Amino acid sequence: MTAEGLVAALLADTGPDDWAGRVPNRLGAVLASLPRPARAGVRTAVAAVETYAVLRTGRRLASLGADEREAVLASLAVRPALVPLLDVLKMPVLLAAGTERTAATRETAPHLRAGAPADPPLDCTPAGEWPARTTADAVVVGSGAGGAMAARTLARAGLRVVVLEEGAHHSTASFGRRPPLDRFADLYRDGGATLALGDPPLLLPVGRAVGGTTVVNSGTCYRTPDHVLERWSSRYGFEAAERFGPLLDEVERTLRVAAQPVDVLGNNGLLALAGAAKLGWRAGPLRRNAPGCKGSCQCVVGCPTGAKQSVQLSVLPDACAAGARIVTGARAHRVLVDRDGPGTPRAAGVRAGRRDGSELEILAPLVVTAAGALHTPGLLHRSGLGGHPRLGRNLSVHPATSVAGRFAEPVTAWRGVLQSAGIEELHDQGILIEATASPPGMGSFVLPGLGRELRRELEDTARLATLGAMIADRPSGRVQGRGRTLVRYDLDRRDGERLMTAVRAMGRLLFAAGAEEVLTGLPLAPRARSLGELDELLAGAGPRNLHLSAFHPTGTVAAGADPRRAPADPEGRLRGVRGVLVADASVLPGCPEVNPQLSIMAAALAVTGGHVAREGGAETRGPGT
Repeated sequence: MTAEGLVAALLADTGPDDWAGRVPNRLGAVLASLPRPARAGVRTAVAAVETYAVLRTGRRLASLGADEREAVLASLAVRPALVPLLDVLKMPVLLAAGTERTAATRETAPHLRAGAPADPPLDCTPAGEWPARTTADAVVVGSGAGGAMAARTLARAGLRVVVLEEGAHHSTASFGRRPPLDRFADLYRDGGATLALGDPPLLLPVGRAVGGTTVVNSGTCYRTPDHVLERWSSRYGFEAAERFGPLLDEVERTLRVAAQPVDVLGNNGLLALAGAAKLGWRAGPLRRNAPGCKGSCQCVVGCPTGAKQSVQLSVLPDACAAGARIVTGARAHRVLVDRDGPGTPRAAGVRAGRRDGSELEILAPLVVTAAGALHTPGLLHRSGLGGHPRLGRNLSVHPATSVAGRFAEPVTAWRGVLQSAGIEELHDQGILIEATASPPGMGSFVLPGLGRELRRELEDTARLATLGAMIADRPSGRVQGRGRTLVRYDLDRRDGERLMTAVRAMGRLLFAAGAEEVLTGLPLAPRARSLGELDELLAGAGPRNLHLSAFHPTGTVAAGADPRRAPADPEGRLRGVRGVLVADASVLPGCPEVNPQLSIMAAALAVTGGHVAREGGAETRGPGT
């Protein structure tokens, strides 16, 4: 089924603009990158709208005139129950439209035309070229924030390390050669459509590439707050948290973390800071791992200038220089376990699948799981190591929502740092606001309206500034499944109230900065022209009326002192088996309350550094290596 009619109706396409005519083909590429259930859902929704058009007019949308298409959508939009459905359909259409409109109206920035620097060398081998059976001293599953730090630590200790990565290796130069949306499909698992099922369902995008989600995160680097470390240590018995101070220092040095200079923030960040200053709120440029940032606003689809120090540029090169090797396109099927003989079973390596369906085995006495909080539990279940009743539970995320403000003059939010300023006034209430823009059409904020109204919004995006807020949640999710991961998460009532508080705070901030109106993200009440009007709209709505997403999953193989509640021990060793360390976001016992990259890397350093201190380095190599 094609969607030309629906696209034409949503975008009020009457033919003269070449970019609008290309949107259906681009939309097809977007849908092709999604997992099968998501594709089926979108196609079912498109079919439902087309069926309604036929019942109402006797013809399909593509054969209707512009006014007739507009009338069909208008008759749907007056039904409150159908408005969320139409907004779901708008999301992929706006992704495609933003890409095509940008390609038609904007030249490549000078610093991108100049070309990208060469990346530091990595020892990467595609799984299809790797032998069917090899040996190593340690296998690290995953090459993101935790896996990269684990590989570097173990390789520097003299162990022969192999890193398994399901995704591909992408160079900085490759980012500059392709439109943002094309990279999006390749760099995110399931085309960015990972979904947490629950009340309400939440999009939960995670990266899949050499470097993991660090390739596609914002580059924001918050240290783990002291009160969080105290809670992890005293309440949960996560002993590694007591050593985080110097470990965070080391991670910051590795990533070259510093406050972002004001001159590259861009108008989106500057307006946020201006509004905060007028209100007297705590705020400032964010600390980021992006020395020499050019303000390309493309962090979430791979930095095209090499400024952002994702771990494939900052950590994995050191690991490879110390002897680590990376196997790409290899999905870990199971941890191999030696169960012969008395006593606790012991890790014996990892079996992984290639894309052609064949398998490879790497035999090793030490396995480090770093596949992330959503995928490490499934690996352990597939391996027969999922016996702990809390494995896969305790899932914490940062539920998030966005608000936009329209200003009299152009903001052009996509020129500058993608995530530029932090507003911490409400952080003690568990609310962190960050000025967050994105490449055109690629933000999580959904423009209001249908047809001509939506087209006007799309053509006026240059005057919008956007803010996002994330909430420190009460862990209320779980990860299930052995093959395909199933994520379940129900928004806690208190966290929903915080989200509504955050929407009002962001609206207040934008009005203080001079916004003429605020776009709320509420499908049935999308606009407010004053703070009083915003309060009236919010009084009649709840968090489930917002466009919600979530980020930063943690906690599904939590470390702690209580063997009944923590699948991993206080040093990050998986209980019930020897030789398996947990060194990714899943080992954190609770929500870090900030962007978690530094926390994850410090935890991985603590877990693997502790192993080296206990067991020694090269002298722990297994037989035959």
